Amino acid sequence: MNPTFTIVDVFAEEKYAGNQLAVVRGAADLPDGTLQEITREMNYSETTFILSEEERDGGYDVRIFTPGGEVPFAGHPTLGTAYVIQNEILSEPVERLVLNLKAGRIPVTFGEVLWMRQLPPTFGRSLDPALLARVLGLEDGDLDDRHPVQEVSTGLPAIIVPLKSLDALKRCRVDRDLYRETAGAGSNLYVFCPESHEDGPGDVSARMFADDLGVPEDPATGSAAGCLAGYLVEHSYFGSGPVEVRVEQGYEIQRPSLLYLQAEREGDEINVSVGGKVQMVARGELV
Repeated sequence: MNPTFTIVDVFAEEKYAGNQLAVVRGAADLPDGTLQEITREMNYSETTFILSEEERDGGYDVRIFTPGGEVPFAGHPTLGTAYVIQNEILSEPVERLVLNLKAGRIPVTFGEVLWMRQLPPTFGRSLDPALLARVLGLEDGDLDDRHPVQEVSTGLPAIIVPLKSLDALKRCRVDRDLYRETAGAGSNLYVFCPESHEDGPGDVSARMFADDLGVPEDPATGSAAGCLAGYLVEHSYFGSGPVEVRVEQGYEIQRPSLLYLQAEREGDEINVSVGGKVQMVARGELV
């Protein structure tokens, strides 16, 4: 029997928005090279492979590949794969399930919005704002100097860059050679500002550039949004206390997406959850 696949739109309020994902079943015995070939053929930012259609150790084994290689965690593949397991594999609905990813066990809860609890964020190096302004093709004054440019990770690292305005966000043009030379490869570049697009429902607008993963610009990024949620709490961006915000992303590439964030500090850790809606698009069979 040939492997089958399902295509879904994740972080999409309606079909053909958000970030599209291919979820492949029946590929558990295929070698890594074949999984990589399938991912490149699908040509989405990520493709996921469900390795176990029965729970193992309380969760479902899943691998995530980008066109450039396997990654330990990514946000929209986690939500989209959980949606497919719930709707295509299980015989009855469940309120919660767990995905066993390389980065760890990620629980997903179901409702009108699907929510995933990410790993607690870790905070890494701070970068020179003037350098990042040059990388982004912006003026120094476009960056919000009240908050740092900082690398954050909830399983996949992102460099969080606070901007002052939506105008600055729209003007971002990444100098990729300069970025690799100065900021370093391996971290996604996530810029945000506290403004919504016209008639948009968001509290924050964002863009994410991930050229090292084969994605010049991603329409919606759950992993980086989780990093942002931790960043907002760590630096009291909206004041002290828990964070609940909606993030608009993908508008500049005509894939408008909406991500929901919740984060709060508990003891020495920050708990982060990222949510979004998922829309069914298509089903097919690999030949």
